Amino acid sequence: MLPSFELLEPKTLRDASCLLARYGDDAKVLAGGTDLFVQMRNGKVSPKYMISLMRIRDLDYLRYEEKAGLRIGATCAIRSLEKSSIVKQAYRAVHEAAYSVGTVQVRNMATLAGNICNASPAADMAPPLMVFGAELEIVGRDGKKSVALENFFTGPKKTALARDEVLAEIRLPDPPLHSGSAFLKISRTGSDLAKINGAAMLVVHGGVCIDVKIALGAVASTPIRVTGSERTLKGKRLEDSLLEKTADIAVDEISPISDVRSSEEYRRQVSKILVKRMLRAALERIDCVPGGKAI
Repeated sequence: MLPSFELLEPKTLRDASCLLARYGDDAKVLAGGTDLFVQMRNGKVSPKYMISLMRIRDLDYLRYEEKAGLRIGATCAIRSLEKSSIVKQAYRAVHEAAYSVGTVQVRNMATLAGNICNASPAADMAPPLMVFGAELEIVGRDGKKSVALENFFTGPKKTALARDEVLAEIRLPDPPLHSGSAFLKISRTGSDLAKINGAAMLVVHGGVCIDVKIALGAVASTPIRVTGSERTLKGKRLEDSLLEKTADIAVDEISPISDVRSSEEYRRQVSKILVKRMLRAALERIDCVPGGKAI
């Protein structure tokens, strides 16, 4: 049984912001609720007020425009990302991560914004969004602001959201030419949280790495970019020996812990394999769609 609470249903994001400011720590934002209700059932949180976003019009959308990129509203379900042909073709790592989240029933309810705001170090959607350079539009009583996703997480279950702020939209830029991406996850069961997960995005032209982004989850207090590994690849011709070196460097950039899902040692060892496999998969996908973009 869930603890009792009062359900509030604002009609605008500004109204939701004002309610958050009024009730503070006694309130929680409700989108899909798949993480929040589990935490309530387990007694980890017990809000007096639930501020639902579901009555706010025009927040459930997934839009792609060439050059502008992908825009995802706060109440867009993860299942919508999984089923989108545009996401599968142009943002392959995002598609793969969406497919890995829970079960179909969970993905039909869970929202991308909720997955991000839950701020789990093992969040499946965070690494692929990071490698695509996701920007977040945040709304508060004083207006809107934009925050890069990699600056959004401040600790386990902690974000840069102020007391009165709501995540309104996630934006991904148009993928660059000659790019490919991949997401991988290791977990105890197919629908479980990750022991370790990650994503990679490569831009390669003439066999030379023009740009690369690699992000890992469940290996630090927040999802992280392994920038040292990225620097090792940039401007270099991609060969197996270089990929091995890159994976070794990634191990030195992470700080995993032992918990109920895995051990620190296991995460360190597997991170090397994960990084190599993600890079190889991303490399194989470059230009599999004409121009490296969605059609």
